[in-house]
Amino acid sequence: MGMIRILTNFSRVAAVLLVAPLLAQCGQGQQPPPAPPPATFAKPAKQMIIDQDEYVGRFVAVDSVEIRARVSGYLEQVHFRDGQMVKAGDLLFTVDKRPFQNTLAQARANLDQARANLAFTEADLQRGQQLVRDRTITEQTFDQRVQANKSATASVAANEAAVRQAELDLQFTELRAPVDGRIGDRRVSPGNLVTGGTTGNTSLLATIVSLDPIRFEFTFDEASYLRYERISRTGREVTGREGSVVVSLKLIDEPDFKHSGYMDFVDNVIDRSTGTIRGRAVFSNPNAVFTPGMFGRVRVPGSASYSALLVPDAAIGSEQVRKFVLVIGPENKVAPKYVTLGQLVGNLRVIKDGLAEDDRVIVTGLMRVRPGMVVTPVEEGTQPPGPPGGAAAGTGGPPKAAPAKTP
Repeated sequence: MGMIRILTNFSRVAAVLLVAPLLAQCGQGQQPPPAPPPATFAKPAKQMIIDQDEYVGRFVAVDSVEIRARVSGYLEQVHFRDGQMVKAGDLLFTVDKRPFQNTLAQARANLDQARANLAFTEADLQRGQQLVRDRTITEQTFDQRVQANKSATASVAANEAAVRQAELDLQFTELRAPVDGRIGDRRVSPGNLVTGGTTGNTSLLATIVSLDPIRFEFTFDEASYLRYERISRTGREVTGREGSVVVSLKLIDEPDFKHSGYMDFVDNVIDRSTGTIRGRAVFSNPNAVFTPGMFGRVRVPGSASYSALLVPDAAIGSEQVRKFVLVIGPENKVAPKYVTLGQLVGNLRVIKDGLAEDDRVIVTGLMRVRPGMVVTPVEEGTQPPGPPGGAAAGTGGPPKAAPAKTP
């Protein structure tokens, strides 16, 4: 009896197992097939673009002046703080004036003496003119008076020059700033002997560099120079020789090129050792943030304006060294298109080749799609279509299937 019960239970279980797949197939037959996943697309934007070339360079001062004394003497006073901003004409150093004041007084005294001698010789010459006509004196004596008058005149001129030189030397004891800018630290302390003059052995007292405006120098290769020159010959200036090309710059701690300037110089010789040529731009620097010697990156227009297609940079994919975008093709199938990239404009990337204006580029949901997959296109900025089968809005899915019935 026990064996018969076991066989009976086993037969019931086997019957249930055979019926279950049939019931499942009946229930699945009543559910609709799943809809293709949505994929948000956007057509490439079209606008006029100018390619930008980036270079690294350094700031240099427009004016850099070494302050050196023109006269020798003992440094008496310093009239500035190390590193301060100075204006043209500000007093910087004073050399002991007393020796030069004495020299000027002596030169003026010599001038007075020469003028007195000139007055005497002029009067003597005037008397001699009448005497030589009356044959009272010989012509030789008259010639001697003429010569004395000429010597006195020359002596006056020489002493006047000595006075002017002494006055200049006295002015040179005050060293003033020749340009606006920032002065460095003093190299000589008061009380030290300063060597002046026009030779190379003069004493360096300080240096001044101008800051506003300031120049930015960089180099670019020969191929870029040729490209710039050929574009310029078409009437579109990009080399900046005329000072009309606008460039932008950023510092090493800045994310964007927010400083604007203009090109004012391109050298006339290519360096034979490096194959590069020097360019220069000018930037305003009212806050004195730019400092000579500071690094920066500059953007220079590298082409004439042209019409280009742009897509969001996030839509660009990488396959080893190739770049691609996923587009929705015929029958809503996803297909890759390999593209040639250009510069970044905001969050859009310029596509130079490989993309058509009417292509539908997938911009979101890239991780959920793959080439060959059928998707539901959703244009960017619109709502995705509702679920199939007339589901109520907000249900978030297809309608539930009816309860399965035993066939």
